[in-house]
Amino acid sequence: MRPGSRRELAAFIDHTVLAETATEAQVAQACDEARQHGFAAVCVRGAFVAMARRRLAGSGVLVAAVVDFPLGEGTTAARVAEAAAQVAAGAEELDLVAPLPALLEGRWEAVFEDLRAVVAASRVPVKVILETGLLDRDQATAGAAVARAAGAAFVKTSTGFGRGGATVEAVALLRAVVGHELGVKGSGGIRTTAQALALIEAGASRIGASASVAIVEGWEG
Repeated sequence: MRPGSRRELAAFIDHTVLAETATEAQVAQACDEARQHGFAAVCVRGAFVAMARRRLAGSGVLVAAVVDFPLGEGTTAARVAEAAAQVAAGAEELDLVAPLPALLEGRWEAVFEDLRAVVAASRVPVKVILETGLLDRDQATAGAAVARAAGAAFVKTSTGFGRGGATVEAVALLRAVVGHELGVKGSGGIRTTAQALALIEAGASRIGASASVAIVEGWEG
């Protein structure tokens, strides 16, 4: 549903600080911006989870952490351990890169078993990043279906670090596959209010962006 106000638009957004060069000061600023604007979550790398959780205490803004980011090439055991560590540090959601080698090779049983293991170990909602810019339509469809079967809470278009980013077509496809049972997160290259609204209208229930402040400040009703 299209948001009806700037505050409603903000509630769709995960404010992201995921650059390898990100500093504690930048994460703190993002947390303060999230509190001010009412973003859904702040999404950070693991080193900043505990600090972000402290900074956002009492705000209602969630802390999300990325797992096996951005390549999705770790072993299942390593991915399970990382996910558990992020939750222990205070993560309330996880943005987990799908096991991309298996996904790209169409080894669907391996993808399912990996995702199921990480989801089971996490105890918080898991958003599975499919990196749709690397996939054809059949691969994206199958990947979303496997993520749903494995217990994901969301399917997500992109890391923002791979080829391509969020598109209306990718969001609409993922929504068609998962129906209304799961969330769909559009992420990657979203910098304007118009882009965010187009993805929401295509079926996104969450938007991941580092340009979150510009997106909400561009709201014109």
